[in-house]
Amino acid sequence: MQKLFDEVNSLDKRCYEKFFLSEDLLMEHAASNMALHIEEKYPSLHTILIVCGSGNNGADGIALARLLHTKFNIKLFLASNPKSSIGQLQLKRVEALSIELVDSLSPADIVVDCLFGTGLNKPLNEDSINIINTLNTYDSIKIACDIPSGINTLGQVESIAFEADTTITMGALKTSLFTDMAKDYVGEILVANLGIQRNLYELESNKYLLDESDMKLPFRNKKNAHKGSYGHLNVVVGSKKGAGIIAAKAAFGFGAGLLSVISNEELDLPYHIMQTDYISDNCTAIAIGMGLGEHKTEEIRKILNNDIPKIIDADLFYDEVICEFLEKEIVLTPHPKEFCSLLKLCKIADIDIVELQNNRFKYVEEFSKKYPKVVLLLKGANVIISQNEKIYVNSFGSAVLSKGGSGDVLSGLVGALLAQKYKPLDATISASLAHTLAARKYSKNNYSMIPSDLVEEIRKL
Repeated sequence: MQKLFDEVNSLDKRCYEKFFLSEDLLMEHAASNMALHIEEKYPSLHTILIVCGSGNNGADGIALARLLHTKFNIKLFLASNPKSSIGQLQLKRVEALSIELVDSLSPADIVVDCLFGTGLNKPLNEDSINIINTLNTYDSIKIACDIPSGINTLGQVESIAFEADTTITMGALKTSLFTDMAKDYVGEILVANLGIQRNLYELESNKYLLDESDMKLPFRNKKNAHKGSYGHLNVVVGSKKGAGIIAAKAAFGFGAGLLSVISNEELDLPYHIMQTDYISDNCTAIAIGMGLGEHKTEEIRKILNNDIPKIIDADLFYDEVICEFLEKEIVLTPHPKEFCSLLKLCKIADIDIVELQNNRFKYVEEFSKKYPKVVLLLKGANVIISQNEKIYVNSFGSAVLSKGGSGDVLSGLVGALLAQKYKPLDATISASLAHTLAARKYSKNNYSMIPSDLVEEIRKL
């Protein structure tokens, strides 16, 4: 996993004070990294439009123009003149090489957005909106310097943002690149070296970006084993029976040795899935909430009182009974609407989905601070997982998963790993990664996947 930072100004300042790296030197490395990426990836292209603002993000772009001008036809557009001394110095260097500035936008093979960096803290003005709108219409390779312009410090997009194919961010990964709002704009994210290795540039953080290597699949390495060696998951099936059955099928395909569904109704189940009306004596994990529908709170309370690892989802986020169990190490997997309800039940915040989606990290942090034992997974385009005020982001999510039943599959995956004695946080991280990475491997039309397709892809991981 990689560290995420809410801001990097303090990291830059540390470079100046501890490592004697000047602002100019960091900027030269930033521009050099962008230039190297363009030279290596697009050697056959000819024209590059670099659009610069008045701050240091614009100064990066001016420096980039100087580094590329003998290899490409450079069109350098200044939306406004540099305000900082370093920006003015970069402009003098460009002028000394007689690099021509253009006074209007026009299409190019590559467009580099250097209007605003991660420090954007106010709405875009009309001129900036018009520039970004125009750039987005070009059929060009689009590269953003640090962050696509229009995404603010919180990762929000108030009106419009530059639609990048690649974002080259400076020094370290920023939290604002991994909001749900930012996902349609950032493209592939690369980190530029600023003249010091990343492990020295970065300090401690409570936020992390998950990598594929963080997924720990339940491979069976012991030869002397039996079905009981891999746990017994109990899935509570409610009135919307399909959800629980989907979860059960996913769990069995993810390594649970035994699988029982709890229901008083007769269900059409595969022969390898058992049915009962009570918690099994040898149960090692419980999955509950998926498709629960109308229920008797006392019966649910009795199930939740079992001192067995649990994954809780869906309808239980609307029942106050859940608040009685938030001091325990349980796993919760709400989608945004359910999380809004949970926040209200817990008296943390009374907000709507729009407010939550604008500030997902904020409310996850508030919940995690109040209930440090709980493992929370907030579903979304970028999945956020938290425990004990540490946050982990799974950015592998895709629109393939935007179908009914996908969340039930996830619940089954978490339950399967809990049953196999994974720690709750480890189970949640690995299940979430398996869920999203399997969806990415689905080869048919991205609108067509059904839960059984997803389970099949998970079995191939």
